[in-house]
Amino acid sequence: MKTQLHFRAYGTGPRAVLAFHGYGQAESHWRGMAAVLGPDVTLYAFDLFYHGSSKLAKADAPLHKARLGALLTQFLAEQRIERFGLLAFSMGAKFALTAVEQFPERVEKVWLIAPDGIRTQFWYSLATYPPWMRGVLGRAVLRPQRLLRFIDVLAQRRLVDSGLVRFAQWQLDSREKRLRVYRSWVGFRHLIFDPKRLAAALNRHPTPVTFFLGKYDRVIPHAGLREFSASLHNSHTVLLEAGHAGLLHDVAAYLRRHPEEVRW
Repeated sequence: MKTQLHFRAYGTGPRAVLAFHGYGQAESHWRGMAAVLGPDVTLYAFDLFYHGSSKLAKADAPLHKARLGALLTQFLAEQRIERFGLLAFSMGAKFALTAVEQFPERVEKVWLIAPDGIRTQFWYSLATYPPWMRGVLGRAVLRPQRLLRFIDVLAQRRLVDSGLVRFAQWQLDSREKRLRVYRSWVGFRHLIFDPKRLAAALNRHPTPVTFFLGKYDRVIPHAGLREFSASLHNSHTVLLEAGHAGLLHDVAAYLRRHPEEVRW
């Protein structure tokens, strides 16, 4: 099987924006946002690997930033795109931030919606970095009962936010979902970033960065991004009365109410 980074183009405008969805979604989740961005934009919406139609030649081999950078280089050459914006939600930020590192001179603007990858979440580190924990997560794909009981204990002892518990239970309620969790968490574990180096790359121009965050988001808490956003020379934060799961819809609704902020 050949590696394929699948995308779909929405619109025909002169300004290119590359969009990367969140966990459990697909490129089609950007359709509503594409309509909001207006006629000046062509939105190139990608499927993340293990989602939609994107495929890795070696499905169980971890994805490295150099490999992702090579795939994006090929895409940009084929589409004859020189400069572009970036738009990402949650786990998709790992792809967008890789593009920032790989092509800092070519990125015009960045919109990050509840971005994952800037601050490493404790539970993600626990589940992916110790090899023995990756084995536990892998076995849970076929036999999830022990992991689900463990999550219940954490909830009962109030060691984990109840919203996070519900989110985890929903993502583990079928074998297909558990396999996607395992492959995504383990497969993207090398897409990590040094916040200081990332800020330096964005501050070189400085590149405009807008954060759209949910006030009630327990998956990517907004407080954890304050230090990074404050280190940027050209950043803006929009804090919405929202959680995590429906944040894409909430951002699109916000932009419809504030069309003056839709500038690429």
